[in-house]
Amino acid sequence: MQNKIIVTFDFDGTLSRKDVQEYAIELMEKGIDVWVLTTRYDELHKHRYEPNPTNDDLWEVIDNLNIPRWKVRFTNMEWKANYLLYTKVLFHLDDNYKEFIGMRNMKCKTLGVQVNCGNFRNKCNRIIDNYLKNI
Repeated sequence: MQNKIIVTFDFDGTLSRKDVQEYAIELMEKGIDVWVLTTRYDELHKHRYEPNPTNDDLWEVIDNLNIPRWKVRFTNMEWKANYLLYTKVLFHLDDNYKEFIGMRNMKCKTLGVQVNCGNFRNKCNRIIDNYLKNI
């Protein structure tokens, strides 16, 4: 039996982009489990961020992509490596290179992919292909 592939996408500067949204749809159509991992504050903590923005823009994209809202994780401005450390997430797509430094320093098994360097689709697809060859 094959393990389900799980990947995470940052929102701001990543899944907020149309090309990344198209890629997320492509992955979901292939049966890959797509989650959203954002450093934004959740509903209980958003009062800590001035000028107290809503997450309406995030929810609009999530709903349009048919990603269940329970697959959105807020880190409340904590490093994503803290969340990813003990998960089985194959890769995390993000625009913040500092997140990848944290993942390396914490020895996360999750691979970080920079959305702004080269062809992120090719990099992600290679990671998926390599994983599938080795299971």
